[in-house]
Amino acid sequence: MALPLLYSYRRCPYAIRARLALRQAGIACDVHEVALRDKPAGMLAASPKGTVPVLVLPSGRVIDQSLEIMLWALQQNDPQGWLTQAPLADSLALIATNDGPFKVLLDRYKYPERHPSHPQAHHRDEAVATVLSVWNSRLQQQRDRADGHPVFLLGDQASLADMALLPFVRQFAQVDRTWFDQSELQALRAWLDHGLSSPLFEAVMAKAAPGAQARA
Repeated sequence: MALPLLYSYRRCPYAIRARLALRQAGIACDVHEVALRDKPAGMLAASPKGTVPVLVLPSGRVIDQSLEIMLWALQQNDPQGWLTQAPLADSLALIATNDGPFKVLLDRYKYPERHPSHPQAHHRDEAVATVLSVWNSRLQQQRDRADGHPVFLLGDQASLADMALLPFVRQFAQVDRTWFDQSELQALRAWLDHGLSSPLFEAVMAKAAPGAQARA
C-alpha cells in the first residue's frame, strides 16, 4: 500500500512540527527532503505556494499547512493525548501567538539585515517582553508546584501547543545560544532542553540528503 508523501525541510520549524505529529501518531510516510533552491515539480504541482511541509495522502488529498497536518495526524492516533491534555482552544490560542506576533519578531531577530531600522537586540528584547516572558512565567508557576518534574505550557503533560511551539523557540534560542542560556528565561530554557532531548525530537531531526526519501 502506498504511503503518504511528506515534502519537508529538516530545519524548517513548520516542517519539524508536522514530522513530530506524524511520528507521534505512528503514521509512516515517505519523507522527501526538499532543497529549497530546487523545489521538486511534484511538490509544486501538489501545492503551488511552494513552502514546506506538504503532505500528499494516497487518496490524492493534499494538506499543506503544518498545523492542519498535526491535527490530521493526531486525529488518526493520539497515544499521549496531545489534543486532550488541555482544552484545544487554549492550545490554538498559544499557537496563534507563536505563528503571528512571535514569528514576526523571530524572523526580524534571525535576519536583522532585512530590518535595518532597529538593531538585532531590539527585536530579541521585544520578543522576550511581549511573548517569551509570558510563556516563561507560565512555566515557572508550574515548576514551583511540580516538585522537580518536567512541566509544559498547559499542564503536567505535553499538549499540542508544546509540540507546535517547540521548533520555533529552538530557532530563537539558536540565534545566540549563549545569550539565551544566560537570560532570565530559565523555565523556558528547561522546557526547551527537555523537548529537544526527547527521543521523538531526535528521531525527526535525523539527517537525510536533499532529494532523498526516508521512511518516517
